[in-house]
Amino acid sequence: MQLTGHITPESLMSLEAYSKWRKLHKADVIAHRKLRSVQLGEHLNIQFESETTIRYQIQEMLRIEKIFEEEGIQQEIEAYAPLVPDGTNWKATMLIEYIDVNERKRELARLIAVEDRLFVEVEGYQRVYAIADEDLDRENDEKTSAVHFVRFEFTPAMRAALKAGAAAKLGCDHTHYPAHVQIPLETLASLAGDLR
Repeated sequence: MQLTGHITPESLMSLEAYSKWRKLHKADVIAHRKLRSVQLGEHLNIQFESETTIRYQIQEMLRIEKIFEEEGIQQEIEAYAPLVPDGTNWKATMLIEYIDVNERKRELARLIAVEDRLFVEVEGYQRVYAIADEDLDRENDEKTSAVHFVRFEFTPAMRAALKAGAAAKLGCDHTHYPAHVQIPLETLASLAGDLR
């Protein structure tokens, strides 16, 4: 899988080529995703996306759905490519995870707007709150969705600090889900690579 900075139909592998590539590299992509995932408290999993994770997602969708026509390929790119960080931000998929169905239903009702209370705090700077669900609204008056797409937009000074090795916390200050965690150094190093 070649990273080009811009996902186009021409930069994706054919289904046949991807099938061969997948057998050799699936474990590498899973390890990359794991490195870029941060557990926030017991029930929030924040998976920071990259060109690698999004290319893999698109290729997987094409493989599973057996999409090989240009229009279908373009639709998958349009659906997922906006999740690739563009140099000034981190983009992530936020998963709200409860195993018990009844507990999940109850908590999704209590956690309305949790995606708007998610933040990154770079050492020495003010919190940067997530910009959530820019593609479509994922909650209603009764509950929030179990999946949200979020973006953290950083100032040039914050980006420089992160690239220079500043520490950062990931947190949430929602009334019903207060939590914060130091982002592990290895994860931060990977995420700093998303910034210009």
